[in-house]
Amino acid sequence: MTDTPARTLLLWCPDWPVLAAEIVDGVPATGPVAVLHANRVVACSERARAEGVRRGLRKREAQGRCPQLTVVEYDPGRDARAFEPVVAAVEELVAGVEVVRPGACAVAARGPSRYLGGEEAAAEQIIEHVAQTCAVEAQVGIADGVFAAGLAARTGRVVPPGGTPTFLAALPVEALGRPALADLLRRLGVRTLGDFAALPAGDVLARFGFDGALTHRLAAGRDHRPLAVRRPPADLTVTAEYDEPVDRVDAAAFAGRALAEQLHDQLAGHGLACTRLGIEAVTAHGQELHRVWRHDGLLTAAAIADRVRWQLDGWLTGSSGRGGVGRARPTAGIIRLRLIPDGVIAQAGLQPGLWGETGEERERAHRALSRVQGILGPEAVLTAVLGGGRSPADQVRLVPWGDERLPARPGEPPRPGEPARPGEPPWPGRLPPPAPAVVLPTPLAAVVHDADGAPVVVSARLQVSAPPARLTVDAARPMEITGWAGPWPVDERWWAPAEAHRRARFQVGLANGTALLLVVEAGQWLVEAIYD
Repeated sequence: MTDTPARTLLLWCPDWPVLAAEIVDGVPATGPVAVLHANRVVACSERARAEGVRRGLRKREAQGRCPQLTVVEYDPGRDARAFEPVVAAVEELVAGVEVVRPGACAVAARGPSRYLGGEEAAAEQIIEHVAQTCAVEAQVGIADGVFAAGLAARTGRVVPPGGTPTFLAALPVEALGRPALADLLRRLGVRTLGDFAALPAGDVLARFGFDGALTHRLAAGRDHRPLAVRRPPADLTVTAEYDEPVDRVDAAAFAGRALAEQLHDQLAGHGLACTRLGIEAVTAHGQELHRVWRHDGLLTAAAIADRVRWQLDGWLTGSSGRGGVGRARPTAGIIRLRLIPDGVIAQAGLQPGLWGETGEERERAHRALSRVQGILGPEAVLTAVLGGGRSPADQVRLVPWGDERLPARPGEPPRPGEPARPGEPPWPGRLPPPAPAVVLPTPLAAVVHDADGAPVVVSARLQVSAPPARLTVDAARPMEITGWAGPWPVDERWWAPAEAHRRARFQVGLANGTALLLVVEAGQWLVEAIYD
């Protein structure tokens, strides 16, 4: 085991989800474009950033800042298919390319620097070759380890050998790519990677766990994967041969999923997990295809199956680059498929508990929900994450199963009877408990009348024209209001006109026993939530 990571050259294509949408779907990346996942911006074009669109914004907020914004749904399969010609172009100059994620690939810098005239010359030739072959702009970073090379690629920098710790020390903790950990570190006074790296490794492991210890090594410039990864024995490789050549994407994806589950079960039996996956295919005409996928973390069975499906889709469809040049589609179907766990580490937490297996029910539920996602798509299984905010719709964020559970706003609301948690921002004007049982995804338009049948209005000074007596929701029959409370004013983000909200909330009880949360904004009554 060595503490010196190998020199790594990483090629990064900025805003790749936007470029992939242009390559596959024809969406012009020169205009204002935003790629959305779970109703939030995950990538946007340069024109959209100039209009104020940023990653993490909600769809409505992004469209408010840029009304002419073109919205594209996030599709990892599309990103992987479009990236295949770029990887093929890099492979024409260097060997052993590893796909970090769609839009980024890495290779050991030692070989290219020797036969291309040095590290800077190798970076320039790779960038130029990708631009000429695929018409894609890219940047290259070189440093000690994949993590540092990825950050260096953001500015197209070549970090000198041995200078990676100094390069990383000045970067903020958000560069780790773990928002929850970065937020906690900032609240503890740790603001840069240098500050984090200076902490004792034992204390970091005790306080932040295994993942925190891995990120601590990254912050210090010691890439954890070369340290923990070992070459697996040959019997861990799984192979499938087909009598009839497989030339359809759906049939290949089905075969690849079965092989991925076999590989994962085999690794789990040895107490191992895969971090780098090699995919090999042989066609009926003897053509050999090979690709290595790299993952920052542990590859689950579903993650292995996804990468196999993406790669087979890229091979069998023969997607071309922006310039129309790419690897041609194979001339025959696939007769042999092989998965090689090119990098494995000991899987933490696989040992049985002291009194038997622990977490067995959770694992069974995870497998079942992941299977539903594989059939119906990632958005088919959603879980709620509580966060800060003043209204129920602001406090709850729905995220797909398996995604990082980050709240939309900081500050999870305390449970009934609990004091506010230290270090979390206050939310004056928060709706008091009990919380509504049902929060409508789209508020329903309503009309509130007084006893004389006149509409009830709320003035700018929060004066109610008359006590509410009847409520009409959409085209339904009017319902009698037996009790009401309010108004409670909310005036948010007044300094940003595009995001400002000024409204008043009411709680009303109806004659049929139903309790509702009403909101009046700009003279319009809305039903926002329903109490149990």
